[in-house]
Amino acid sequence: MTLSPSHIGIVCGALYGLLFRVVWELDKLSHLNGLVTASFLFLVPFAIGYIRIYYELKQCQTISASRASTLAWQPVFVCMLVSVITLLEGSICVVLASPAFLFFASMGGLAARWIQLRQATKSDKPLLCTVLLPVLCTPIELTTLSSTYQYTVSDSVIIQATPVQVWQELGNVSDISKDELPLSFGQLIGIPRPLRASMSALETNAVRTSEWEKGVVFQEIITAWEPAERMAYRFDINPEQIPDTALDKHVKMGGELFSPLYGSYHLQLTPEGHTLLTLSTTLTDNTNLGGYSRFWGRVIFHDFHYMLLRLMKQRTEQHTVKLPSHESAS
Repeated sequence: MTLSPSHIGIVCGALYGLLFRVVWELDKLSHLNGLVTASFLFLVPFAIGYIRIYYELKQCQTISASRASTLAWQPVFVCMLVSVITLLEGSICVVLASPAFLFFASMGGLAARWIQLRQATKSDKPLLCTVLLPVLCTPIELTTLSSTYQYTVSDSVIIQATPVQVWQELGNVSDISKDELPLSFGQLIGIPRPLRASMSALETNAVRTSEWEKGVVFQEIITAWEPAERMAYRFDINPEQIPDTALDKHVKMGGELFSPLYGSYHLQLTPEGHTLLTLSTTLTDNTNLGGYSRFWGRVIFHDFHYMLLRLMKQRTEQHTVKLPSHESAS
């Protein structure tokens, strides 16, 4: 069976991406985190798209820009599918990487179209340079570039209860049923949901233990305890105790690349006698992905905040409504 140039482009592009993925999984290289680099996330899909359209133009004399940009996605989809089936990647990493992979694959496909259609004499040198670009840039990036960035994500909700009533729901959080949490983006991509939280004491320096699905357990050290006003904490996360099957290892909480540092709940009485509850989380990003990784960090934590704030609102307002009837009955 003879493969057409189009099929060769799909196969070669997918194999090229999988080769990079497997190489960075080797024990001697995995500690370098080469997968979470600009070279891998941006240049590898660029080369994949270039390969796909390079071979397509061996079959077709011309191709539209829109067709080139979408055909370049084919080997990317194959590469991602194989990665998930073989457990090289989990659903979280695939979802977070997909926009970058598809965009830069399209750029690679358009670059191949532009170069191939303007060459007076056909040459493989542009293809060779494109294929070698991630190989040359990755070691340079890993050895010379180092980026650390801290940022804070904050969200608020109005709860129809007093700060004293809201405060009762914050420290110790009893078992959370699935029905209490709204459907969220995090759950859809495979992030475990929180189950419960317990306090060792109701004071500063106490330890708050949070438990999530899939065996995820971590601690929060209370750094500020001001009843009905503010609760602040420092995350104490041991990444070795977070199962690899719970969160993809490249975005594992407490890891070298990405981790929450601090968090706080702030309660403020509104003029209507309600409570403005604000949840803030400060994160550190040690990748070289710039705004791309921070965009996803904000998306995930806004989503997580929304879920927790909705839970606090629902529980507090339910208890507040039940309280008068309980008192009158007694």
